[in-house]
Amino acid sequence: MDHASHQTSPTDRVDAQPKEPTRALRRATRTARLAARSADAAATREFPVLLTVDDAADLLRTTSRAIYVMVDRRQLPGVTRIGRRLLLRADDLLDWLDQKRAPLPKE
Repeated sequence: MDHASHQTSPTDRVDAQPKEPTRALRRATRTARLAARSADAAATREFPVLLTVDDAADLLRTTSRAIYVMVDRRQLPGVTRIGRRLLLRADDLLDWLDQKRAPLPKE
């Protein structure tokens, strides 16, 4: 068999799949995990859940950098620092979002 006549396609390559998940895939996974935890907490009504900056960014549909800026400006409620770690209470964030919501137009 002539090796020059055989061409490899991208599907033939072993390393065709990226080894590192994409940023969008990681964010979607975090969002799904957060939604599952929120559903579990709502069902059992446990103590408030502490969110990481990434989880809070997913909940508010923004970036982690924007979360840090809002914390520095004291715009977000429920901020807790444990050492260097920044955590936010999910219940406080959800209540804050409800207060910020625009009223529905009357028909």
